[in-house]
Amino acid sequence: MAGLQSKSFNNPDETRPFADKGEAEVITIGDGVVLKGRFEPGWKWSEHLAPIAGTERCESPHFLYVLSGRMVVQMNDGTETEVGPNDVARIEPGHDAWVVGDEACTIVDFGASPAYAAAH
Repeated sequence: MAGLQSKSFNNPDETRPFADKGEAEVITIGDGVVLKGRFEPGWKWSEHLAPIAGTERCESPHFLYVLSGRMVVQMNDGTETEVGPNDVARIEPGHDAWVVGDEACTIVDFGASPAYAAAH
């Protein structure tokens, strides 16, 4: 691996569409991936990504930064939080999430599973 790597979301390595209501752009860099997700109003993980993932809840970890919009994340135990612009969140596997309001939620995720939103 090179000592310095740089890539841009202007030219992602891959784009993974959700069932509808958004997509994830993927950059592979070093030993990991960085995702830029755009979740449109009305998006909910259990409706729009569960069919792709094949699980009832999201089983990917996340370490994300919110650029715009708002999203609620609810853990399997019922605890939840709402994140919005300039928020950073670490989310463990076992959760659902949905967009709040009428603005798309755009995030950059440095901790997602490399298989997040990939068709199986």
